[in-house]
Amino acid sequence: MADGSPELPVAFADVAAAADRLRGIAVETPLLESDALNALAGGRLLVKAEPLQRTGSFKFRGAYNALATLRPPAVVAYSSGNHAQGVALAARLLGIPATIVMPADAPKIKLEGTRALGAEVVTYERDREDREAIGAAIAERTGAVLIRPYDDPLIMAGQGTVGLELAEQAARRGCRLDAALVCCGGGGLIAGCATALRHLVPEMAVHAVEPAAYDDTARSLTAGRREANRPGARSFCDALLAPMPGELTFAVNRRLLAGGLTVSDAEVAHAMRLAFRHLKVVVEPGGAVALAAALAGRVETRGRTIGIVLSGGNVDPALFVDVLAGHR
Repeated sequence: MADGSPELPVAFADVAAAADRLRGIAVETPLLESDALNALAGGRLLVKAEPLQRTGSFKFRGAYNALATLRPPAVVAYSSGNHAQGVALAARLLGIPATIVMPADAPKIKLEGTRALGAEVVTYERDREDREAIGAAIAERTGAVLIRPYDDPLIMAGQGTVGLELAEQAARRGCRLDAALVCCGGGGLIAGCATALRHLVPEMAVHAVEPAAYDDTARSLTAGRREANRPGARSFCDALLAPMPGELTFAVNRRLLAGGLTVSDAEVAHAMRLAFRHLKVVVEPGGAVALAAALAGRVETRGRTIGIVLSGGNVDPALFVDVLAGHR
């Protein structure tokens, strides 16, 4: 770059190319708004509804962008569920065999969804086995290409189309976003979204949102280096339980983000109930953290327009019933 900073692994041109690749394949999910939620926030919350994406989450975008670009003979991936389903569907559409490594305690809806899409599922024990090592061993044995869930430029570019659409849809309404809140696990979605959003609206503040027990990105941004989550941490936001920020994603997020925010599981459950009540959208715990942060006052919303990404809706029915009943 002109200022001497190193080039980032993903650029706006990569996101734009991914958008071209995904056109007619991925759903351009709607931007929702609720008078009731706006009243609670004292401003405007423009909510990007990725639970309505193919496979029920944003992960299909990055998976399809990577596979359509690489066209590998076979793929292997590791995931707690949403990346698994995204890769499985992308592989099926492109005629590529897929093997997915998933934790044995992943939500049943995600395990069943991945198998239903035609992928072979290999389970592992989250607390005593290394999914990356398992995936690497399968790739070496079979010759399959490993598609990582977030630390990959093609994945980040595909996920960034969420941010690109958010900005374009807001502009079509005559709105200029003051800030955006995006969930963060390994950091691929927010790295891609920040790349698009900061290019289109350079002065916008983009914040990562994490479960309080998995605040590795927030701590890493403060420290200026990647920090891991503590062993034994717990959250029901199963989609956001990465052990630490990705190396490539953190390079992007350190440069582009305004900071990291955290929310409790109780605040997430409250946001899930309000999304269902006022937006008529089913949101999984990890998918609701950005809305939770806005409603809990983690950023100033009064008199401002805030973009919110609901990232996925693959929640087990029994858990969702518990949340709606106020048992979480």
